[in-house]
Amino acid sequence: MEFSKNQSVCFTGHRQILGVHTHILPIRLHRAIQNLVRLDYCNFIAGGAVGFDMIAAEAVLAAREQNPRITLFLALPCRDQTARWKNPSDIRRYQHLLEEANGIHYIQDVYSSSCMHKRNRWMVNNSAVCVAYQNNTERGGTAYTVQYAASRDIPVVNLADSSFMEVFAE
Repeated sequence: MEFSKNQSVCFTGHRQILGVHTHILPIRLHRAIQNLVRLDYCNFIAGGAVGFDMIAAEAVLAAREQNPRITLFLALPCRDQTARWKNPSDIRRYQHLLEEANGIHYIQDVYSSSCMHKRNRWMVNNSAVCVAYQNNTERGGTAYTVQYAASRDIPVVNLADSSFMEVFAE
């Protein structure tokens, strides 16, 4: 799995999409991906979790249908990520992402209490931009990843913020 960090974008976001965001988020995500591709970012890294990760990965696959330069890489915390998942639909969507991804990077073989943070750091360390869906929470994996990106001087585009398009203003 080879890709240029300077052309790479990672995604981080909540597992649950709240209220009006269930309708607005896919539109904002599509627009953000289009603008990032226009700025010559073509490698997208998603973490494969239920919620925003899957929505983002599916949006990248949809964009790839229109532009074959676009690539989807999955950064997965462990090989047994779905072992505790209950929803068969989520497992099918995950399997589809595995089949369609241009590359997969497993952080480790089995789940541990640190594998998610390791995955999040790996995604940021291999990206030039971070696209987030972060509500006003300052705790949890999304907040940690956004803070980690900021500490590494990686720009963060937060799709939960209605002014996210200002980032792409010329």
